Amino acid sequence: MSVGRDERQRHLPAGRKAQLAAYVAESGQVTVGELAERFGVSIDTVRRDLDQLAAEGILVRTYGGAVSLSTVSRTDRAVDQRLAVQEQEKEKIGTLAATLVKDGSTIMINGGTTTLALARSLGQHRDLTVATNNLLVPSALPPTAVRDIYVFGGAVRALTLATIGPVSFRANTGAELDVSCDLALIGVGAVAADAGYTTSNLAEAAMMQEMISRAARVAILADSSKFGRRLFAQVSELGAADYLITDTAPPADLRAALKASGVEVLTPAARP
Repeated sequence: MSVGRDERQRHLPAGRKAQLAAYVAESGQVTVGELAERFGVSIDTVRRDLDQLAAEGILVRTYGGAVSLSTVSRTDRAVDQRLAVQEQEKEKIGTLAATLVKDGSTIMINGGTTTLALARSLGQHRDLTVATNNLLVPSALPPTAVRDIYVFGGAVRALTLATIGPVSFRANTGAELDVSCDLALIGVGAVAADAGYTTSNLAEAAMMQEMISRAARVAILADSSKFGRRLFAQVSELGAADYLITDTAPPADLRAALKASGVEVLTPAARP
């Protein structure tokens, strides 16, 4: 009995990985178990293949599987989908961002899953005042770290579970209270040398701009999948931030632009 060319290739590493990459690109999101069953190989083999394909920039590894680059580029995805993308990178970024937060300080945190990872990393902190539009942050903050939590009001984007409205609060008399913070921690959708920091939603961009304007220091949080891209609405130019916190060093052109703009790039590898 002759075996078809596709069937023979499936059991050769190069051919299998090519077909695996094509299947992930077509499916958008897959699990390790699904791939092992489809290609007739062990789960460990699939994991090795996915790790190599991710290292080559062909797909993005997630906990328990992988997603295609086209899926990652769809910026308006639900929170539960985004939580599974670049999960380890976001945890590293969140842990590193937490080192910039000082006990007793006031911080602002915007919507997003990277800033959610930051909130979970504040367990060693004390006496923080936190203001946020991220509806998931209050429950993620370690209770021992927080003195006060404030949530900015406004309409709720169900897709991102974040409010959209003014960065302000009102006194009982109705007068608007002036608010400011020591550090704004802002997750963005894209970072590029020419476009600065951008996001997909105009109202969210406006809210992020206002958080930045009210902060003594600004840290932008973005994993490396956001580099070299531009989305619909600009949040700010590169120089509006003091820090860019990411999982790996940016490409040379972006790194040079950040340096020229006075932005310090912080990565886990660069910290003891």
